[in-house]
This record gives sequence, C-alpha cells and structure tokens, in this order.
Amino acid sequence: MSRVDAVRRFNRFYTRRIGVLTHDYLGSSFPLPQARVLYELGERGECTASQLCADLDLDAGYLSRLVAGLRREGLVAAQAPSDDRRRRRLTLTPKGRKAFATLDESSRRAMGEMLAALPPPHRQKLVQAMSAVQSALEPKAKAVTLRAHRPGDIGWVVSRHGKVYDDEYGWGPGFEALVGEIGAKFLREFDAKRERAWIAEVDGEPVGSVFVVKQSSSVAKLRLLLVEPHARGHGVGRRLVQQCIDFSRKAGYRKLVLWTQSNLTAARAIYASLGFRKVKSQPHRDFGVPLTGEYWELKLN
Repeated sequence: MSRVDAVRRFNRFYTRRIGVLTHDYLGSSFPLPQARVLYELGERGECTASQLCADLDLDAGYLSRLVAGLRREGLVAAQAPSDDRRRRRLTLTPKGRKAFATLDESSRRAMGEMLAALPPPHRQKLVQAMSAVQSALEPKAKAVTLRAHRPGDIGWVVSRHGKVYDDEYGWGPGFEALVGEIGAKFLREFDAKRERAWIAEVDGEPVGSVFVVKQSSSVAKLRLLLVEPHARGHGVGRRLVQQCIDFSRKAGYRKLVLWTQSNLTAARAIYASLGFRKVKSQPHRDFGVPLTGEYWELKLN
C-alpha cells in the first residue's frame, strides 16, 4: 500500500470513528462546520470573521454563510466596533453559549468513552500518535521541558537508542545491548548527588535523553545523548548537553568527558560549540560496522 493510500484509508476510518459524517454532529442539530464555529467562539469569547477564516482555513464566503445561519438561529451576535465598521466582532448569545456548553460536554464525553474502552498503554500510544501527526502536518515551535528520570524512562531510552541508531546507521543489537548495560548500571549504582539522567519532553511526550555518570571523584561522563528525529532542529540536544555541563559544575567535577562517533555530525557540532575538544580518536567495529570513536572533554574549572 502506498503512503497516499495509507493516509486516505486512515482519513476514512477516523472521520467515521468520531462521527463527523453525520448531519447532526454529536447528536446535536448542527453539522460539523457550524459546531466548529460555535466551539471556536465559545473558547475565545469573541473574535472577528477574518480571524476565524485564517485559523480554520475557510473561504470567507463560506464562513459568512455559516455565521449568517447561526445568527438567524439567535446563537451568534455580530457587532461592528466604532473605529472600524468593517471588522465585526463575533460573540455567542446566551442561547449560543448554552449550545456551546452542550456540544463541549458531548464531545468530552464521547472522547472519554472512546479512551476508556482502551487499555492504559493504548491510550497513551494513541495520544502520542495524534500529537506526532499534528506536529508533522503543522510544525510549530513548542515548549521543551527537561525533567529527571522516573520509573520506566530507562526502558524507553534503551528502546529508542536501539531503534533510532539502527534505522539511521545500522548499528544493530550490539549497540542496543551496550545502552541496556549502561542503563542497568545507572539504576543499580545511582548516586543522586553526583549523577543524573534527564528526559526532554514536548507536550508530555519524551523526545530526548542524556545522562551524567560518575567516572571518578573529579571526572563526570556524558552518556546516551539522543534526540528523536522529529524533534531535531529546535535546540533540544544543545539544552540537554548544557544541562549536563551545569550539573557537573555544581556537583564539583573538574572535567566532563564523553565518547562519540565521527559520523554523528550534529552531536559533535553541539559539543564543539559548548567548549568540548576532541582529545583522541580510534577505529572500532563494536556495533558491527566500521566506525571511528572519538573521545572529547571539557574542563569545568
């Protein structure tokens, strides 16, 4: 099946699944376009028709007909500001606010029932997949948060390292095994005062990781830097590395070191820009393919 056919099949499935093909959306007397206008006005309080056109990607004439129909039913009011009669301010009437409240509650109930029927892991998977679709089709700068690791995160780190690096570089199970060993050692010997792992998140979805582990009393090691492919180009990797530097300084280390590969150009650029310098390189085949390992360090004093 082609990608185009796969997307079309999903569209047919989802529009049927959430009931947008019926004339009475969510059991109301409104078709979906009118219900969406009511929802936008209910959420915003007020806005102009031009703002709705831009945000809903609708033709001005079509939107005008939708609004006119809602005004005839006494649901929407339009008022021209005194300084510009061309920009009418749209608001919901009391009747419109009541209709909006009913639609909003029906939508929440329908989505809640759909999610409740799924096992918890499937709910999370569904929400993450929807977020990924939205990000891919309408990319916007989103707030990235960093948090300390919690139960379940190390398994995600191992899984995503294995998948991403095999997809992009063909490193295979040997690399995933190494990451698993690093993660297990970190959990068994975790020193909260001198070690840390961070997970980068966007909208609650993990998109990156990095670790600082103790190599000696004066040397810390940066490990397992990862940024998901769809989250790259937004400074996530740089923020993770800077977090490691800041933590290592506060923890009293004199040096922060790392091991990377010569073909990881994006990561190497981050290290160089933050003051790391390469001190040694060495060829190897630890992951089943010929690589050149590089040792980098940053003096912290």
